[in-house]
Amino acid sequence: MSSTGFRRTFVAIGVCSSLALAAAACGSSDDESAGGKTRITVNCEPPRSAKVDRKFFEEDIASFEKQNPDIDVVAHDAFPCQDPKTFDAKLAGGQMEDVFYTYFTDVKHVVDIGQAADLTPYVKELKSYGTIQQQLRDIYTVDGKIYGIPRTGYSMGLIYNRTLFEKAGLDPDKPPTTWAEVRADAKRIAALGGGTVGYADYSAQNQGGWHFTAELYAQGGDVVSADGTKAAVDTPEGRAVLQNLHDMRWTDNSMGSKQLLIINDAQQMMGSGKLGMYLAAPDNIPILVKEKGGDYKDLALAPMPGGKATLIGGDGYMVSKKATPEQIRAGLKWLDHMFLTPGSGFLGDYSRARKHDAPVGLPEPRLFTGAADAEDQKAKKANANVPVENYQAFLDGNQNLRMKIEPPNAQQIYSVLDGVVSAVLTKKDANIDQLLKDASGKIDGILARS
Repeated sequence: MSSTGFRRTFVAIGVCSSLALAAAACGSSDDESAGGKTRITVNCEPPRSAKVDRKFFEEDIASFEKQNPDIDVVAHDAFPCQDPKTFDAKLAGGQMEDVFYTYFTDVKHVVDIGQAADLTPYVKELKSYGTIQQQLRDIYTVDGKIYGIPRTGYSMGLIYNRTLFEKAGLDPDKPPTTWAEVRADAKRIAALGGGTVGYADYSAQNQGGWHFTAELYAQGGDVVSADGTKAAVDTPEGRAVLQNLHDMRWTDNSMGSKQLLIINDAQQMMGSGKLGMYLAAPDNIPILVKEKGGDYKDLALAPMPGGKATLIGGDGYMVSKKATPEQIRAGLKWLDHMFLTPGSGFLGDYSRARKHDAPVGLPEPRLFTGAADAEDQKAKKANANVPVENYQAFLDGNQNLRMKIEPPNAQQIYSVLDGVVSAVLTKKDANIDQLLKDASGKIDGILARS
């Protein structure tokens, strides 16, 4: 699943807007040179409705073209950046942009169907490449060859309401670190009454399967076997996840009576001050404030309980197999300028973001290492406009967690696991062992067909 929100972990664009279509075909341009320039098409430009992000994106393209007068960048916008319903069709039909947005989980598939350019001979020209976290670079490396460049990342954590913790007699500076503590704290928060819910979780629209995966990772389990051929959910760790949810829902009554929730439901509850905790990435925090009525001072973030692992996601760019060497080089230069230079560009110009009231200081996973990381963190700290102390537990705890990406065939698997989670949260007598056994068989079938 994708993280949400425009700033910092920006998710947008997948198909051309009508305006972009009027200007150029939505895909690799047949006219790769215009007036002696190398032309590249790129996607994931913020839609016009996201006025601030759109303005930043256009400014950065303009400054790039000024510095590189031999390159012409044609940006395409729409929402979201990548629509799973049209992604494969665009690839197969040759309609994908020269430089195109991908989720971490797309990489192997795009390579397997032969639609990605091999960037290995060119990455030495990407100034920032050696400064990017190795585990993120590895995501875009298949069989020793480099097929893409990571741009952002996120990891799951536990968002909690400091005010409700205090009202329940809990220490807001000591969030729960185990699932037993989550359960105990949720029970105390729910006891405040007035419709207050201690802990909320998703169980619809594949989001329940997504969160089951995150919780399973946190318990030290996995969704599929190491070789990706068999389900791995019918395990003690899988049962522990479901039993904990069952007990909070039916024994403690700390999850409320309304179930089949999705992300917007949890955000509404948290923003209105009626929810103690839910799992989310850091970019949920500005949404809670700007769209759901929350206050930055009330919202804090802790690492995934359990101490074993956390689900990570993110995005990057790949290059069409049809791109010429000149277009590949131009695309890498554009990525360096737009996203991969500490302290500047669309994601790194913290001073500009602060001036436009965009949140600065949220605890995203660090993209860079070494001196580049130090420079990026210095610029972020100097322009922080959110209470960074509320996120320190998340930053400290993440250092000890294994970072795990989503399973293969994630959306199909999440659809199966959705039914498991929803059954546990809506049926008091749900048979957890049978649910996991059935889900395991269905996941085996998905993996066998892939």
